[in-house]
Amino acid sequence: MAKIGVEQSLSDITAALQEKGYDVVQLNNENDAKGCDCCVITGQDSNVMGISNAVTAGSVIQASGLSADEVCQQIESKMNH
Repeated sequence: MAKIGVEQSLSDITAALQEKGYDVVQLNNENDAKGCDCCVITGQDSNVMGISNAVTAGSVIQASGLSADEVCQQIESKMNH
């Protein structure tokens, strides 16, 4: 299953992804994003953690305005391509 990095404040998304069987890693700094297939961020502190600077080869999803289900759908869509 894919390894997904999730910002600490997005606990509802973390729970939803874990329920679906994803390996979820909490993003505390940019090194946590290394090796992740996808990262979910709030978008509030855009690029403060350096995630969008190609630290991860995977997708970066901004969760602002999205429900946990919508984020899961985006991840599933990106993982299937």
